[in-house]
Amino acid sequence: MELKFMEALTTYDFIITASIIVIISFWFNVISKRTNIPSVLMLIVLGIFLNLTLSYFFGSVPDFLESLKILGTVGLIMIVLEAALELELKKDKIVPILKSMSIALIGLLASAYTAAFILQLFIAEMSMQSALIYATPLSILSSAIIIPSVGGLSEKKKEFHIYESTFSDIMGIMMFYFLIEGLNPSEDAGAVGFIGNIALTIAIAIVASYAIILIFQKIKSQAKLFLLIAVLLLLYAIGKKLHLSSLIIILVFGLIVKNAHLFFPGKAKVFLDTDKIKQIYHELHIITLETAFVIRTFFFVIFGITIVLSSLLSFKVTLISLLIIVSIYLIRFLILRVLIGRDIFPQLFIAPRGLITILLFYAIPKEAQVAEFESGILLFVIIATSLIMTWAMIKDKRKIGSLLDEIDEQYEERNTAEDILKEKINSNGIESTEDKIPDNEDTIP
Repeated sequence: MELKFMEALTTYDFIITASIIVIISFWFNVISKRTNIPSVLMLIVLGIFLNLTLSYFFGSVPDFLESLKILGTVGLIMIVLEAALELELKKDKIVPILKSMSIALIGLLASAYTAAFILQLFIAEMSMQSALIYATPLSILSSAIIIPSVGGLSEKKKEFHIYESTFSDIMGIMMFYFLIEGLNPSEDAGAVGFIGNIALTIAIAIVASYAIILIFQKIKSQAKLFLLIAVLLLLYAIGKKLHLSSLIIILVFGLIVKNAHLFFPGKAKVFLDTDKIKQIYHELHIITLETAFVIRTFFFVIFGITIVLSSLLSFKVTLISLLIIVSIYLIRFLILRVLIGRDIFPQLFIAPRGLITILLFYAIPKEAQVAEFESGILLFVIIATSLIMTWAMIKDKRKIGSLLDEIDEQYEERNTAEDILKEKINSNGIESTEDKIPDNEDTIP
């Protein structure tokens, strides 16, 4: 049946379909900015609609799993690079960065262990190690959803979400692969080896980033930015082959490009061509933004196509999912209340799961897979957390709108009161202070 599907569509049909999907995704972004409904959620719904359409006309849907993995990996790199290029390092940013990192780490660990306990409670054959491997993807914030969605928040809250979601992505992936290494005692280096792995990755990232910047600012060819992207993808893939935390390489490179003046201090500035590095930063920022948009579009549409809707009808799936969701927001409330204070809206509800969750779920090795685990739990948590974020963003937008309306009303009332006062003064024949001010400066003694 898959062969019939592939034979039925020509090259031009694929081009037409892909083009229409990108155009629809653009309008989803426009709708998202006006309504605060995440465009990712609309893309998943579009994928589900395409799934139903393909099933109706062809009887089945092709296997997009490998395409999903490739798109997800490249999309992840682009999203982290895009976020890193937004992060400006200053002395006054140290505390917000450390606070965001702490919230991301504590939230990840607490959510993962709580979700693992819930899974183990309802799925008898699941060991604690397997439960943690399944729970980790469900505990990672989605920067793919958060970063495009928080543009309307205040600068302070927007920065917090960019930092937190980026750190959650990186630390969540590191935790996931650390747990997987534990499945094979021969490959498990323990906590010391894990810390050493991170230190080695950071050292490689710094050396590679300096080398790339020094080389690429000397290249005069106009077509060099996709060469730069290719180099970063190569470093990421080699790093994964060597079991390094490759996302750190991408993050460090983006931070150095954005904050080149800090990484080339004093006499080291002679090696930096300021105009060239600004041009590289500007063009790289545009390319990562556009590439992340396209990849994110196809990733979530294809994910929607691969969804099995019947998995959501299970009472067990619903119960497990709801318990995990409640635990996510309860833990988040406690952490934010302690580390941030009272002003935790809408931050409390901006905790969607998405691209990383899906990507890591498909990366679970066979020896850790549990047949009783329903993929509907994954879908339920992703959709529910996205809808909750949507509700919070809409409510926050209305709150700001009401506040602005109130300020406008107070301003209008004040102006009206002043006009009434002036009328009373004029009707009583009393000169206002404005009338007493001479028009001609020469008459002032």
